[in-house]
Amino acid sequence: MRIVIPGGTGQVGALLAREFHREGHDVVVLSRSPRSRPWREVAWDGTTVAGWAKEIDGSDVVINLAGRSVNCRYGKANRREMLESRVLSTRAVGEAIARAVHPPRVWLQASTATIYAHRYDAPNDETTGVLGGDEASAPSSWRFSIDVARAWERALDEAHTPQTRKVALRSAMTMSPDRGGIFDTLLGLVRRGLGGVAGDGRQFISWIHHTDFVRAVRWLIDHDALDGVVNVCAPNPLPNREFMRLLRQAAGARVGLPANRVMLEIGALFMRTETELILKSRRVVPTRLLESGFTFTFPEWRDAAIDLCREWRSARQATPGAGSAPAPARRASAYRSA
Repeated sequence: MRIVIPGGTGQVGALLAREFHREGHDVVVLSRSPRSRPWREVAWDGTTVAGWAKEIDGSDVVINLAGRSVNCRYGKANRREMLESRVLSTRAVGEAIARAVHPPRVWLQASTATIYAHRYDAPNDETTGVLGGDEASAPSSWRFSIDVARAWERALDEAHTPQTRKVALRSAMTMSPDRGGIFDTLLGLVRRGLGGVAGDGRQFISWIHHTDFVRAVRWLIDHDALDGVVNVCAPNPLPNREFMRLLRQAAGARVGLPANRVMLEIGALFMRTETELILKSRRVVPTRLLESGFTFTFPEWRDAAIDLCREWRSARQATPGAGSAPAPARRASAYRSA
């Protein structure tokens, strides 16, 4: 297959490009700053179709992951960039597909599980899930993320691509041992004795092991009956308190200092990020994947955490000069603007 991945230079894009290239597929990553990779990288601006649209024409699959990292302070400039990088790139991809003589058969478009409401009482699936934005229990500042997610998906819905199946990937945090990823960041805290309960620890964490993420993407490519919104997450989200306890256990860490809300606010300020990424309860389940017959290799966090810690150690041992702790050079992000 020929697979085009706009915005594929972040953690998730690298996972997909690496796996599909290894399987022998023709992988093309669209990037604002192309670099030498085992696969091809082609320049694009994420806004117009000039210069790169020919890569879409004749391709089999498009997986659009473009969008500025949400791991930042939500100031005016960053808010504008987070919104525009998602909406404009989605419109550009839609335009390129609409113009193609031989359009791809499927377009997988990144979205986010953050679109669902901050809640503890019940899980959110694609049919009965409650979209966020009006929760009395959530700070008003969290509504911005919901607005971005809605605009992102609206841009996908508005794209006129009658010959191309469209899927909105409402993805949870993808856990991989790669440097700078969310698991690397969390494990770094645990190894330093800081991986305790965040806030009251009740907030649910939705996650997916990188092996299952790649398998789910492959499943969605192969199953023509699946279109529209699909939650891409493990079937068993769990509260922060339990999530961190199992991660400490897998890492062999005896102590994990807790952080209350005030401490998290101060820490987020210094780290130039937002506490929403830590404190919002994301209780999301993949009903459509399960009903279509997809089975998870890692449905439980305990097993996933053990495997990820093993992979993390193996990767660091195989890298000459790698230190005993993760390098904090890059911020964790689900997607990044490419």
